[in-house]
Amino acid sequence: MALSDEFLDELRSRADIETTVSSYVNLKRKGRILTGLCPFHNEKTPSFTVYPETQSYYCFGCGSGGDVVTFIKNIENLDYIESVKLLADKYNIPMPQDGEYDNGLSKKRTMMYEANREAARFFHKILYSPDGRQALTYYYDRGLSDGTIKKFGLGYAPNSWDMLLKYLKDKGFSEQLLYEANLLRLSTKTGSKHYYDAFKNRVMFPVIDLRGNVIAFSGRVLDDSKPKYVNTGDTLVYKKGSNIFAMNIAKKTKCESLILCEGNMDVIALHQAGFDNAVAGLGTALTDEQAHILSHYAGEVVICYDSDEAGQKATKKAIDILGKTTLKIRVVRMEGGKDPDEIIRKYGAERFRMLIEGAANDIEYKLLKEREKHDVSAASGKSDFLQGAAIVLASVNSPIELDIYASRLADEFSVSKEAIVKEVEKEKKKRYYRQKEERDREIKESFLKPDERINKVNPQRAKFFRAAKAEEILIATLMNNPDLYAKLQSQLDSDIFVTEFNKRVFETILGKIKHGKPTGLSYISADFTSDEISVIAKIQTLAVNISNTVDECKDCIKVLVAEKNKCIDKKPQDMSDVDFMSLFEK
Repeated sequence: MALSDEFLDELRSRADIETTVSSYVNLKRKGRILTGLCPFHNEKTPSFTVYPETQSYYCFGCGSGGDVVTFIKNIENLDYIESVKLLADKYNIPMPQDGEYDNGLSKKRTMMYEANREAARFFHKILYSPDGRQALTYYYDRGLSDGTIKKFGLGYAPNSWDMLLKYLKDKGFSEQLLYEANLLRLSTKTGSKHYYDAFKNRVMFPVIDLRGNVIAFSGRVLDDSKPKYVNTGDTLVYKKGSNIFAMNIAKKTKCESLILCEGNMDVIALHQAGFDNAVAGLGTALTDEQAHILSHYAGEVVICYDSDEAGQKATKKAIDILGKTTLKIRVVRMEGGKDPDEIIRKYGAERFRMLIEGAANDIEYKLLKEREKHDVSAASGKSDFLQGAAIVLASVNSPIELDIYASRLADEFSVSKEAIVKEVEKEKKKRYYRQKEERDREIKESFLKPDERINKVNPQRAKFFRAAKAEEILIATLMNNPDLYAKLQSQLDSDIFVTEFNKRVFETILGKIKHGKPTGLSYISADFTSDEISVIAKIQTLAVNISNTVDECKDCIKVLVAEKNKCIDKKPQDMSDVDFMSLFEK
């Protein structure tokens, strides 16, 4: 579907980038721009910048950038038209009716959502049929009510290889689509293609995204057979490291914290017990992306992983991942049971609430785990523990907080607080120099290794850096001041551009200018990939630091003419294959 400039004008004015981005990112105004923590990568110092004047954004940390459509496209994992539709629906803007949008990827995504929804209905229906009696008993034995089963859309995959296949084929879905959605598997053992149900004889937990779409499933066996769980693999609508189980429900909680569990049943049991802020990862260790999602919906995360060895290892990793965000972290000690589900079934919700209220913060938890490594009744064990504690406390930035921990340890182990603080300060210095060395190495590497996104999009930029910079200044100037072209057109032509990517961007903008059309990112984003738009968004940020004048443009034109002549004047043996072949293209 070709979107008219009139429609894009209305979308741009109604779907204001500041308003839209603010629903995902906490923005703070700094003069004419707004900054915040980037939603696309981990950072503690804001590098994500929104430019209301150009209705664009750019992150100087990870290089992501674009207009409001690109932002929605990246953060919601949608294609271009789906992002436009989401914004149009949100701001009550009628979509153009001048032709049916028939992008194959968008249609396939929509069909997968529908197939997953129908599969969820099938599993839930089977659960309450004679075929699902054993599975329903399993849920009841785990203490779940019919209301909870309905709330989470729980179901049962029957002990059959093709019941779901037949059901969904009758609904009009193709075997290929169902295979790509991970609802079917493919066997070629007999020498021919044979599809069969991906889930068989398992209780089913649908995974629902923040917009209410069923995107995946997790199936658990009813006994102790292996594998215990079978999960949907990555598909067009699902990426397991980018979604969180029950976040579609927990996002509505009035609590300021989220309870992070290890398993689906823990989450469901907690919700039934009144903890509507419980969530879980999806068959994988916590990822940076999941940590970012959590930080969008809460200020604190309470980790409630299993008490076994695997759960404690996962807790340590989760603390490290969550520590990269602005989230406060607390850790529950599972006293009286292996996991939240077991504790609630044994002792009730109030006992678990007490554990939540008594949960240690991440420093207290690390001190506790360090203590478990040593026999503190012996002098050597006491000394080793205090040295380990000093390493833990070296990450504490607050002098008051450090004083509290040091005082506690001094009282308990009959040592002077000054000795503990001195050891901590020594570890802080070691930590500082380690971080400084790492930071210096990263800075050095950043100089030696230019922006990967830009080099990927414009591979000629590194070789023709001077020309590329001149091209970028011209592009930035004309995007923000298209009227200046009238004073430059006798000298400015795409033929003087040296790098092919910048030439394509310039020609796109020039085409807009010549037809009297707008030149902002919103009006060209459909013609470029997300990475390309990010690079163009970065180029556009140059407008803040350049003069945006005719004279500056003329200086850039002189640079380009000179650089172009250098390429032409090269001897054939000194030229790259691309440059050499370009001599014969005219």
